[in-house]
This record gives sequence, C-alpha cells and structure tokens, in this order.
Amino acid sequence: MTARHLPSTITMQCFEAAARHMSFTRGAEELSLTQSAISKQVAQLEDYLQHKLFRRVRRTLVLTPEGSLYLTEVRKILAQIEMSANAIMTYSGHGEVLRVATLPTFGSHWLSAQLPAFFTAHPGIRLSITDRVQAFDLEEQDIDVAFFHGHGRWPSLECHKLFDEEVVAVGAPAYLARWRLERASDLADCHLLHLSTRPDAWHRWFDDQGITTARSYHGTRFETFQMLIRTAMAEGGLALVPRFMVDAELATGRLGLAWPHALRSPDAYYLVYPEPLGELAKVRHFVSHVLTCAETGLGSG
Repeated sequence: MTARHLPSTITMQCFEAAARHMSFTRGAEELSLTQSAISKQVAQLEDYLQHKLFRRVRRTLVLTPEGSLYLTEVRKILAQIEMSANAIMTYSGHGEVLRVATLPTFGSHWLSAQLPAFFTAHPGIRLSITDRVQAFDLEEQDIDVAFFHGHGRWPSLECHKLFDEEVVAVGAPAYLARWRLERASDLADCHLLHLSTRPDAWHRWFDDQGITTARSYHGTRFETFQMLIRTAMAEGGLALVPRFMVDAELATGRLGLAWPHALRSPDAYYLVYPEPLGELAKVRHFVSHVLTCAETGLGSG
C-alpha cells in the first residue's frame, strides 16, 4: 500500500488557531509556539494544498475563499479527533455502549425521566443518545435502538408500541385572553405554529370538528416541538402539540388550552431496533425497561 502524505494534526491546529485569531502571533501564543513556527506550518500546508489560505489586506490577515472552505473541514476533523480521544480516555474497560436515537422533544419530555432508573439498574451499560427528527436507517447510522413516531411498520425493524398520542391546541394565557376565542373556528384567525414534519396537523384538527378553513396551513414552521412550545409560551401564537409534552405547562398555567377538543392521532410512539440486535443483552435490558415504563404510564400523560 502506498503511504499517504497527509497534513499532520499539528499543522491543522496551527492553521485553525491562526484563522480563528486572524493572527499568526496570537495563534502561536495559544499553542505555545513561535510566530515563525506557525508561519512555516501554514506555508507547508499551502504548498501541499497548492492554494493560498491567507492573504493580507492593509496589514490585516484574512482568509481566502479556499482558506475559508478548508477551515470548515479542518474544524470537523479536529472535533472528531478530540471526540475519539475523549471516548478512549473515558473508556473504563467494563460494560457496553448502547447507541440510542430519539425524537428531540420526546426525549426531553418523556425519555429523560425514565433514564435514572435504568442507570441504577444497569450501571454496566453506558448510553450514547442523539437526536433525530425523522425516521432513518438505524444500521446505516450505527444506531442500536431508536424512538420513532408513525405507523409502526418499518422494514427490518422490531417495533414495540409505547403509547398513542392525543393532540391539543395550546397558547399562553395572555395570548388567549387577547383573542377571546368563542368557537373552534376562531383559532384559524390566530397565528398558528406548525411542526415541519406534520404540515397538515392543524388541517386535520379543524377537519376532525367539521371545520373548513383556508388558513389551516398558514403560520410559522418549526423543526422541533420544543421550539414550537417555547414560542407559544412566549405569546407567539397557538401550538398544536401532543398533550403529554405540555402537561407540566398546563398544570402550572404557563400554557392554557385554546379549545377543549383533542385530536386522537392515527400514529403512535414506537421503540424500534434492527431485528438481529434483539438478542444482545444491552438491547434487551433497555427495551424491557422502556416498555415497563410505558406500560405503567410513567410520563405518558
């Protein structure tokens, strides 16, 4: 195999520090090197890449377009190196890592409350939890277990239903007082807040009550329920959200029901994992714990 002559880590660190400070001198001070050492490293990097990374404009250091593009990539590389090093340094030689993906707001409002008991019961299993907004290929992204919202049928995945979903319209009490809503159809005149992955949610809420309005798709779209809920609390409009995600806010009066009607969603929340992983002890323990929590109604509202 032919040896690859790639830029060294120190070379990339020198470039990143100089670019962040826009100064070879300050970059050198941060890395405890001399200014000439930084300059030499950057010059070698430019020679290797065959592109100038910096230029001087009126005695000020600025990135070239190529330098700006390369800086983005270098920061990704250095961040990955740091993450890999930290993973090894914190590895105890015991237990296993279970990689879990969750819907962001579902994770913060339901899953997080179930984790402490799992930590206590299974101290040898370390969790690595990431957020995903939509369904994805678990094996392709190296995820062991995930939480999906949908119909419950995904190819090659074992699916366990956790609970159904009841969707309600909510807003800040002050916002609701200003609008004086007397009929469900009045909500269409408000500023409606939407989840980008559920663009027809308000349309279905109105339609479930026999209401036709041309405004059900109007309003602001958000990627996560968390942002949508926070905006509603700040009097930014009305949000249509799963009730269990706002139970605490409704109980404390930070949010109020804009209208009593609750829409029963055709979809539900599921715990899923690739079928071949079902025999792994770390997966079995986690699945068992989550299903028990869901069955006993912990946090599901």
